[in-house]
Amino acid sequence: MSITVQTLVNDFKMEVVSGDNGLSSEILNPQLTRPGIELAGLFDFFENDRIQIFGSKEMTFFGWLNEEDQEIRVDMMFQRTPPAFLFSKHVDIPEVFKRKGVEYNIPILKSYTRTNELFSRLYQYLHAKLAPRKSLHATLVDINGVGVLLRGKSGVGKSEVALELVKKGHQLVADDRVDVYEREQGMLIGEAPDLLKEYLEIRGIGIVNVVKLFGASAYRGDKYVSMIAELVPWDNEEDYDRLGLESESETIFETEVPLVKIPITAARSLPSLVEVAAMNVRLKALGINMAEDFTNNITKEIDAKNSKNKNKKQNE
Repeated sequence: MSITVQTLVNDFKMEVVSGDNGLSSEILNPQLTRPGIELAGLFDFFENDRIQIFGSKEMTFFGWLNEEDQEIRVDMMFQRTPPAFLFSKHVDIPEVFKRKGVEYNIPILKSYTRTNELFSRLYQYLHAKLAPRKSLHATLVDINGVGVLLRGKSGVGKSEVALELVKKGHQLVADDRVDVYEREQGMLIGEAPDLLKEYLEIRGIGIVNVVKLFGASAYRGDKYVSMIAELVPWDNEEDYDRLGLESESETIFETEVPLVKIPITAARSLPSLVEVAAMNVRLKALGINMAEDFTNNITKEIDAKNSKNKNKKQNE
C-alpha cells in the first residue's frame, strides 16, 4: 500500500512551499520522524522513508547552528531523499530548505496545525491508509456502538437486515463489500469502498442511498468490527446451541472477532436477532455472560434442592 505526497497535501490542506515536482513521490512508511539528532549531526539512525516533521523545538535548535553547519546538515538530509519535509504551524521555513526542495525535487510542506496535533493526526491517517487491507463480501452496521459484520451467501438477506436496522435508528457502514484493515492488533476497522459509500442494494427495489432516505445519522464512514453475524439457512440436522455457552470466533489479520451463527427461518425476525446478538456481545465485553449466569443459577438451585433432600433424609 502507498499514497502520494499530493494525496497527503490534498487531504490535510497543506501548502506546498517548494519541490512541487516531487509531489508524485510515494509514501510507503506510516511512521513519522522529528529529526532532532540529525540536526546535531548524527545520521546513523536516519529513517529516509519517513516524512520528516519540524516543530518549534527542531527549528530552535537549527537556529543555534552557524550557516555552514545548517547547509551541511540540511543537505545530508536531502541526500537521503525522504518523501517530504513538513513544517508545523508556528515554524518559519528556512530558505535553505526551500532551495534544497527545488534542487532535489523533494516537497517542502507547510501545515497550519500545531506540532503535537499534526503528528497524532498524521500518524493515524497514514496507519489507516497504508495498512494491509482485505475486501470481504459482507455488510457492516453499527448497532448501538457495536460494529456487526453481517455475512452469508449471496441472496440470504444481509442488505434487507441492514435496512431494517437502519430504520430502527442504527447506522450503515458498508453494504455488499467491506474493506477491513487492522490499525493494531485487536482493532479491526471496516469501511465501504468510495463508490459504495452510503448505498444499499435491495433486491427488487435497486440501489438506495440511506443518507437521502433517512438522514445523515443513518450512515457512518467506518467502524471497529466487534462481531461477525453469520446468517445461515436453518438445518434440521444441525444441533444448534440453545443456551449460548459455546463461543466461536474468527481471526482476521491478527484480531480475533466473536462469531455468532444465526439460523434463518421465515418465522424469525433477523434484524431483532442480530440486534440482540450485538447487545449480548457488548455485555460479554463488559464481563457479563447471561448464559453462564443462567447455568450458574440452575446449578445453585439444584445444589440447594439436593442439600435440602439430604438433610430431610438424615432427619427421618
